[in-house]
Amino acid sequence: MPTISIFYGIQIMMYFYGTGKHNVPHIHVEYQENEAVFSILDGEELLGSLPRKQKRLVQAWIELYQESLVVNWNLAVSGQEPHHIEPLR
Repeated sequence: MPTISIFYGIQIMMYFYGTGKHNVPHIHVEYQENEAVFSILDGEELLGSLPRKQKRLVQAWIELYQESLVVNWNLAVSGQEPHHIEPLR
């Protein structure tokens, strides 16, 4: 699973499949021993959990880069590797 961004110890990843198996556009997030899945469309935490501060950072990043994330999602579901996205600063 390619890492598309890393900031403040938070690793953001996106799977890519040629089958279109994943319906809800989302990202996978790891922070220390915590893992979560977030919707690209609204920043909702779909699975897992992160500490409150890191959850808010991820949601802010999604809001800032939502357009790029949608482009990456479309690449991923067509079997192409998604691009790197700027980290939160």
